[in-house]
This record gives sequence, C-alpha cells and structure tokens, in this order.
Amino acid sequence: MIWSLIKVLVFVAAVAALTFGAGLLMDNGSGVRIAIADMELTLGPLQAVIAALLLVLAVWIFLKLVGFTYALLRFLNGDETAISRYFDRSREKKGYQALSEGMMALAAGEPRTAMSRASKAEKYLGRPELTNLLMAQAAEQSGDSRRATEAYKTLLNDERTRFVGIRGLMKQKIEEGDTATALQLAEKAFALKPRHPETQDILLKLQADRNDWTGARSTLSAKRKSGALPKAVYQRRDAVLALQTAKVVFDDASSIEAREAAIAANKQSPDLIPAAAMAARSYIAQGNPKYATRVLKKAWEAQPHPDLAAAFAEIEPDETPTARLKRFRTLTSIHPENDETRMLLAELSLTAEDFPAARRALGDLVTRHPTTRALTIMAAVERGEGADDAVVRGWLARALTAPRGPQWCCDNCQSIHAAWGPICDNCGGFDTLSWREPAETSAPSATGTELLPLIVGSPASATDPAMSGEVIDEEPTTARPR
Repeated sequence: MIWSLIKVLVFVAAVAALTFGAGLLMDNGSGVRIAIADMELTLGPLQAVIAALLLVLAVWIFLKLVGFTYALLRFLNGDETAISRYFDRSREKKGYQALSEGMMALAAGEPRTAMSRASKAEKYLGRPELTNLLMAQAAEQSGDSRRATEAYKTLLNDERTRFVGIRGLMKQKIEEGDTATALQLAEKAFALKPRHPETQDILLKLQADRNDWTGARSTLSAKRKSGALPKAVYQRRDAVLALQTAKVVFDDASSIEAREAAIAANKQSPDLIPAAAMAARSYIAQGNPKYATRVLKKAWEAQPHPDLAAAFAEIEPDETPTARLKRFRTLTSIHPENDETRMLLAELSLTAEDFPAARRALGDLVTRHPTTRALTIMAAVERGEGADDAVVRGWLARALTAPRGPQWCCDNCQSIHAAWGPICDNCGGFDTLSWREPAETSAPSATGTELLPLIVGSPASATDPAMSGEVIDEEPTTARPR
C-alpha cells in the first residue's frame, strides 16, 4: 500500500517537473538554428528538445534494424535459430535480471520480493529448474508452506532437480513431525545421492529414531565409504548400532543371534561399556566364564564402571562373600586408585563383613571426593563397626546433598540419563552419552533418600543390616538400581 502510494507520488512529481521544464523552454525566446547546405532550419527550445529525443529514438531503431538484418542474413545462410535467438536475447536478459534480483532479495530476507522476481523470471526464461527452486526457498522463508510444497513437487518432474525437490520435501516433513514420510523421502534422496553428507546424517538419525538398527548400520557403512567418517569413529558408532541390534534380538528371545551381535559390538569397540557387559553375559549364557572375564577385564582397563562389576558378579552368582572378594581381585588390582575401584572393594568388604578393610579401601575418598555413594558406604562402615546412630545419621545426612558422582551425561546438552542409550532423549544426539561427572555438582535424589548400591543379590539376601536396606531405623531407604 505504501509502496503504491510512493510510486504515484513519484509519477506526479515527474509529470510536474516535465511540465515546468517545458514552460521554461516556451518562455525562453532563444532557439536553435540548423544550416545544412543551402537549407536553414530554426527550431524553438521545446522543438529542439523534441528533435533530440526523436534522434535518440531513431538511432536506437537503426541499431535494432542492423541487429535484425544480421540475424536474418544468418538465417538465410542456414542458421535456423538465428531469428528466434535475436528475439529471445532481450527476454533472457530481463529474465536473468529478475532471477538475480530474486536471489539478492532472498539473501536480504525479503521473501515476498523474491517470489515476485521468481515469477517474473519464469515468465521470461521458462526455466522451472531455476525459478521453482527460488520460489520454494522464498515461500519457506515467508512461512508459506503450501506454496513451497507445490514448488518442490514441481522440481520432482525434472531428473536434474529431483534430488533438490525430495530434499526440500523431506525437511518440510521433519519440521511437521511426520518422521515416517520423512524417512521414506530420505531413503529416496540417499538412493539418488548416497555420498551426500547431510542426507546420510538425516537418514541415520531417522533410522535410529525408529529403531531400524540394521538400516542405520548400512547407512553408516556408506558414510564411511564416502570418507565422511574416520575409521575409529566409524568403529565406535557401528559398535553402538550393533549393540542396539543385540538388545532387540534379546527382546525377541533369539539368544544365538543376540550373542553374536553383542560379541561383535564388543570386538569393534572394547571400551563401550554396555557392549562389554552384554557380551560378557552372552559368554556366561554360553558357559564360557573365561571369555566373559577377559571381556570385562579389558573394558575395566579402559574405564572402571559399576555395570562391569555387576556383570562380573554374575559369572559366579552363588559364591560366598569371601570367595567373591578374592575373585574380584582380577578387577580391583587394575587401577587400584580409581574411585570406582575403591568403592567396589569397599562394598565387597562390607558384604564379607570386613568393616576395617572397607574403611581402608575408601581411604580419603569421603573427604577428597565425597559423593552420595561414598558417603553411604561410609555410613554402612560406621554402622558395622558399632558406631552411635547419631554418627551414622550424620553420614547419611551428608549423603543426601552430596554430588551423585559419575553418570551418563550427554556431551551436547549436558542432560543426565539413568541408563546408557545410543540417542540422547533430550537433544537427539547420536552416541553422545559418556560416563562422567555432570555439570551440576550436587543434587538430592528424587525421593530424598539414597542407600548403599548393591552390585549383587538383593537387599534381603545380605547378611549385614547395612546391606539389607536397614542402615538405621529412622531412615527408610531403597537400593540404588544398577
């Protein structure tokens, strides 16, 4: 509306200026005298201006006639498209000018102007592979999804622009939350350009979201072949996908395939804790405790973790606390100063009712790095050694507000997860969970209470009161899940 008003005002001002100028020329008495041979011609000021304009027009027409004559001569000499090219040259110039203006408007954040220029360019050029792409991007920027969809669908009709059309429609479906259709479009785009990095990433994420781990492994393999992934990263992520395949097979009660998938995942990435634990349980199911021990030991060397200790305990589920403490030396002798190793040894000593040994295993951990688990173990040690209830309550009170220690944290969004998974539930990142201290150093548990974590058995089967979920009568507690 405002732009139309401005154009009207500019037109009126131009007419007024021309009228004023013509009046000045009429009022001026001087003229222009032209002498050619014996002929003399006198023109007034206004007549001189009109004659000059007519001369410019005549020169322009003459040049056009010369160009047309040249095109006609080429046509007569056998160039069948010479005349058509002559008339199309001006249209192409206007069309490419409109296309250029549309691209500049799109870059400047003026989608409406870009769509207008795209329509004009299509009128002059007749090149939908160029103008429809500009139209689709401008419509997306302006929020006109219907028009953008129509433009992308038009691009599907041309083999040269089919990939661009599929990619545009795929992104629209992802924004709309229609992941099923987006997955189908991603597969088509991947079939057209299997080495396209963005398409590979989108397809991999969509397949992982739908638990299509076999398809995701194929996509990851194509990504590796295209050179987009280093070998080490590829092996790690392929192990993650193989691990998820194993979990699905376990759910389907197909133990043989599950064992093979779990073991394959562990071989590709021995430091992947969930894969090591699952592979160990697969060996246990096969009756190969030696192989299970080897897998867990190698993973423990990479990083001590409670899940590895829990799997190691399952190798001999019916052994006595003393025998278990002796067998666990296979793990506790590795990284003896690691906090996880010290707390594991303390828990095993508590199970064997060797409370002085449990205190020695903790050492200065409760002062150097006090966590909920370490302080709770210390409370159990005090209770086992016959300390007053006030002392035990003091340790448990500190445990309620102490940091919870290492957890599964997303490296992208820093969110905390109760269990490991291939995809972050918060940001959707793939293979971003790592076992480390979270950014928040302390937080109370959801129920306000926390007890000593148990790596084997159930609270009711433990002989020590502290291990049975009854550290003190005044503090009802629950065992920390493993």
